[in-house]
Amino acid sequence: MTKRILIGLALFTYVSTFNLVFAKDSDSPQPLEEFLPEIGYKTVEIAVKEFEHHYNKELKLPLRVPPISFTHHFGRFSDLEGEMNDQLEVVMISDQLPQNHFKIKVRPVQHKMSFEKYKIDVFKLKNGSEAAYIENPRIGFHLLVFERDNWQYVFSIDRDVADQVTAEVLIDIANSIDYPKQKY
Repeated sequence: MTKRILIGLALFTYVSTFNLVFAKDSDSPQPLEEFLPEIGYKTVEIAVKEFEHHYNKELKLPLRVPPISFTHHFGRFSDLEGEMNDQLEVVMISDQLPQNHFKIKVRPVQHKMSFEKYKIDVFKLKNGSEAAYIENPRIGFHLLVFERDNWQYVFSIDRDVADQVTAEVLIDIANSIDYPKQKY
């Protein structure tokens, strides 16, 4: 009986060495700068211009970004069927540290998404408006949602870096939209 087991193991080892899979260079993941444009992402500047042109209105983005490293910044204006789904998306991501993922989504207030049942805290921004902070483990991101200039802004940060990019950091980023101050 043990002789059969040993022969079986030897045969298994011999046969399994022929079934090895070797990776080719073409099997490596596609770089973000190649992949993301294929699904509609462009430079942030171009996406913002398309968004502003579509709505014929200026959009202000924050001057600050989260204090974590990013290797890529992309933007995408989604002009989908029906105004309700049109939005701007700005993505900051790292191909070295995938958890370093920050996103800004902007849409007109009249087509805003409701996050009311998910908010866990409310903060006051410098301009007097309120910002709702949301932690929902099902989506994998922590959100800061607020309105200004008839736009709804949704900032999202990967929950794996939420200890570094806290609600207070997101508030600072939101408040940076007000700079530089305009002189009249």
